Order: sequence, then C-alpha cells, then structure tokens
Amino acid sequence: MSALHAPAPSLADKLLSTCAVRQHSAAIMALAQSGQARHFTWHPERMAVVSAYVANVIRQRYPSLKVPYHSRWRHFEAGGVDRWSAVSHEQGLDGLHTRLERARARVDLAITSVLLDAGAGPSWQYRDQASSQALSRSEGLGVASLRWWSGGGLSSDPHQPCRADAKGLERVQTADLALAFQVSDKNPLVGLEGRANLLRQLALALKAHPDVYGRPDEPGLLRPGHLIDTLFRQSPTGQVRAAHVLSLLLHTLGHIWPGRHELGGVPLGDCWPHPDAPDGWLPFHKLSQWMTYSLLEPLEDAGLTVIGLDELTGLPEYRNGGLLLDLGLLQARDRAFHTTRWAVDAEPIVEWRALTVAILDHLAEAVRGELGMTPEQFPLARVLEGGSWAAGRQIALAKRPGGPPPVQLDSDGTVF
Repeated sequence: MSALHAPAPSLADKLLSTCAVRQHSAAIMALAQSGQARHFTWHPERMAVVSAYVANVIRQRYPSLKVPYHSRWRHFEAGGVDRWSAVSHEQGLDGLHTRLERARARVDLAITSVLLDAGAGPSWQYRDQASSQALSRSEGLGVASLRWWSGGGLSSDPHQPCRADAKGLERVQTADLALAFQVSDKNPLVGLEGRANLLRQLALALKAHPDVYGRPDEPGLLRPGHLIDTLFRQSPTGQVRAAHVLSLLLHTLGHIWPGRHELGGVPLGDCWPHPDAPDGWLPFHKLSQWMTYSLLEPLEDAGLTVIGLDELTGLPEYRNGGLLLDLGLLQARDRAFHTTRWAVDAEPIVEWRALTVAILDHLAEAVRGELGMTPEQFPLARVLEGGSWAAGRQIALAKRPGGPPPVQLDSDGTVF
C-alpha cells in the first residue's frame, strides 16, 4: 500500500478522530453484512441472544439501571471500596475551595492510570493492604496505580504527592514500576517495560505542549491536570465536546506510542492498515478513547459540561470483542484463529477490532430496547460499563478456566 509512508497530513488529521473510527469500522461491517469480510462471518440472528445477555448483566450489576460512565474510576472502587474518596479526604482535596485542584489531580491520576491499563496477563495480582484485597487484571492495575500515584510516585514535589508532573514522570524506571506493582518472578506483569516507557514518553509529550499542559502562573510545572485549565480557556461557555477532548489528547500525546505508523510525520497511534478499509486504514484509538471516557467525571467535577458523548465509540478490546465471538455474533472463518497467538497488527485482529466497534453501536441499540431506555438516558458510555465489558468478562469465565479472552494476543502493554 503506497499510502503507508507518503506524506498526507490531511488524511492523518482525518484518521485522528472519532468520526473516522466509526466510519472506517462501518465499512468493514458492511462487508461482513454482505458475507465478504475476509476473516469473520456475521450472524445477526444472534443479536437478540447477545442483547438479552448484556441487559441481564446490567440488571444484575445495576438493578436501578443508574449506570455510571465506563471509566477507570470504576476500577478504583474494586471490591466495593471507594478508594478515591478516601485519598481525596486524606489529602484535603474534598472541599469546595479545592474543586479545581481536585479536578487537576483526578486528571493526573486518570491519564497515568489509563496508560498503565493494558492487559495484565493471567498470573499477576496486586495485594491492596488498606483493604486487604487481592486484585487482578484491570482492577488490580487501577488500584496499584492509584496507590503509587497517591504515594507521590509520579510527583517531583514530596510536599505534593497527589500529582503527576513531567519531572516526576521522566525519572520513572522499570524497577520503580515493578516495585509499586508488586512484580516478581512469581507475580509477572505483561509489558512491564513498555508501561514504564509510556510514562517517560508522557513526560516528553507534556514538555512538547506547554500551551496545553502548562499554566502561565506556574511556568515550570507541566502536568496532565492542566488540561482542565486549557479546556476552560477554550470553552468560555463551559461546554466541551467529548470529541474535542479526544482530539486534544490524540494531537498532543500521539508521539508517546512506540513503533507505530506515521503519515507526513504525524503519528497515527492506534491505527492500522487493512486492505479493505477506506484509504487503507482502520483507526481505533482505544486507549485514548478510554482515557477520554475516564476524564468525563473529573471534567464535570471541575464544572465543565461534556456534550456529544455518543461521538465516542465502543472500545475495541478483548472483553467487548470477546463477547461477540463467545456468543456467536461473529465467527472466525479459520478455526485456527482461536489457537494462534496474534500480534496486535495482524490483519485478522485489526478486522475483529473494526467489527467490534461497529457491532457495539448495533448492540447498544438492541440493549436499550431490552431495557426500555432512550439513547439520552442510556448513552454508549453506560452500555459499555453496565454492560458489554462486564458481559464479555462473565461469558469468558463461564467458557474458560480463569476467564481468558477467546483470542490469544501478544501485547506489549500499549494496545489492549
């Protein structure tokens, strides 16, 4: 594909958007609907079964149907413990007069925690001493990152532990992360070095964009949380579009992802070639969208109103995508798909992720029908949380010991 390395900045900008994620994935979905997708077949007769399954999971987890946003904040509450509120209170961040600084701290925490959130692997767990809980997978990663951050692990100022700043992030070593996350030979964490490198790359990104991550009154302090101040400057009405938040993250943090494709010198992030995709590319921006979903509560806490929430897409990761395979909405053409260990850029994986994005929109509509809810009452962010992600984990546990996904992925800690 000649476009791979040809300068095309306008195409790069187009690919760095939720609109492109949805449109390009829909093109692959159209092929599946006509039986022409390369690697998967689509079975719409299974939609009623899948939507009923997801709706049932939502009713089990949230009987009142008051479902929060899908975000990192849910993982901090693992085991029914509200750890963020405890930390906020301990650090004196829970008062009205600390509203802005609390929001900045929450953004610092959310962005760094999401960067550490790729799949942990089946063997790792974190023992949270304060709650005496042993937590694995996303919950363990979330709580471990919260404890590390709140203990000053990402701050350059020992008097301001609940902060992440460029000076604190750039000095993070793999050994520091291993210690904070209780990693050992008996407790291995997938992609350890890649995660530590992401935090160091985040420091460089903050330095490269002082207009977004700095403040005139604190010129030497660069931190993710200053995104709050930037959005207030850019949004005098107090309203900010979710897609704008994502665009800001994609354009300012795009260089942190290792070894990815570029067009015209613009890094494309979580965007991959596929021969049947529009312009030859399938953009996903999974972690950046997960980050955006995880910023909704801090932004609202600061006093901003986030609009256009459903411009964001479903997240193409192994729980949502695994649900579709485990319940038969999608079926691999080649049975070896499930026994092969795949790289994240393998064509079948890229196609599976595109179909996941597109099908989640259809599934959300069907789930709302099951629940008797409107899109306004039950946006995609609540369907994911209630919802498809939890259902993917539940069906995986029912089908396979330990609940691994139905796809074997060779992840470096920066995609899934």
